[in-house]
Amino acid sequence: MSTSAFFIPCVNLMGAGCLTDAAKAVQSYGFKKALIVTDKPLAQLGIVQKVSELLAQYGVGTVVFDGVQPNPTTGNVAEGLKLLQDNGCDFVISLGGGSPHDCAKGIALVAVNGGHIKDYEGVDKSAKPQLPLVAINTTAGTASEMTRFCIITDESRHVKMAIVDKHTTPILSVNDPELMLKKPAALTAATGMDALTHAVEAYVSTIATPITDACALKAVEIISQSLRRAVADGSDIEAREQMAYAQFLAGMAFNNASLGYVHAMAHQLGGFYDLPHGVCNAILLPHVQAYNKQVAAKRLGDVARAMGEKVDGLSDDAAADVCLAAIRKLSADIGIPSGVAQLGAKAEDIPTLTENALKDACGFTNPKQATAEEISAIFAAAL
Repeated sequence: MSTSAFFIPCVNLMGAGCLTDAAKAVQSYGFKKALIVTDKPLAQLGIVQKVSELLAQYGVGTVVFDGVQPNPTTGNVAEGLKLLQDNGCDFVISLGGGSPHDCAKGIALVAVNGGHIKDYEGVDKSAKPQLPLVAINTTAGTASEMTRFCIITDESRHVKMAIVDKHTTPILSVNDPELMLKKPAALTAATGMDALTHAVEAYVSTIATPITDACALKAVEIISQSLRRAVADGSDIEAREQMAYAQFLAGMAFNNASLGYVHAMAHQLGGFYDLPHGVCNAILLPHVQAYNKQVAAKRLGDVARAMGEKVDGLSDDAAADVCLAAIRKLSADIGIPSGVAQLGAKAEDIPTLTENALKDACGFTNPKQATAEEISAIFAAAL
């Protein structure tokens, strides 16, 4: 028997209207001034102003950094950190999806530990807990609001750095589906498939536990029932709330069981071409699991069953094939492209992408360890 650890924020607020409860919680912590880390689209939609005004009602001041890029960079972290230090902020609020959350984690970590965000690439490289972070989610997919994962693009290497550190865990996560309403269908689809990827990779991970298994399979079930609805009608509050729960469950799973080659490879596509993470995951997911089927067919059959597919009486191999077909159908139904070449990926870049993918920490818990030739073949199949 080996020891397992389970990481999660101390407090997690969920449900329509819970943003107000979050403001009360912030006041109770005694914080005085927040650096809100977000992006320009959310600022333009008025969501940032809404949060700032709500916090002001509870005596909490705010400074806004809205310069986060879709794939946050080392430069974004440095710029946000300077704004935090110049304004004497005593905590950080991330507002948005995975990009603001990851950037905020980088800022909060370096604010306390010093140095450069590149110093913390890898697993548990920091010495001290980051500046307190409150993560307010506006998408249902990345679960970055409640995980210890922080993905930052190193502009000099064109590589997405995986920073996996218990000290980046927020102290409070907020999932208010009212903030997720009317998000574009393409964003809803990409983030939803990101959540499905988290659940599947955690379920077939080499360090999965009964706790992460339960979270992963329930997440798969809810996503299969709710994602198409959320994409078709962005104002469907019930579907949005169900997806918020699903992505959180998937986050609980992968935050503790880690991930696999889908993420290790998607990080390279995102870092090299500046592509949307969820879409890369969605395209790669069936290809990587087809490779994993050699050792994880039974588990993939469990995923198929959670997706509502009839697999009783089938062999493990046949049930796994049903799983792969169901994943592909879900992707197609919600408008995910069929290959990464449609996004601009090129065959001549596969050697570089492969080399970097094999170094990514997310691949260490894939159920079958691959050679460079095998990773290249998966990339080629996904084009």
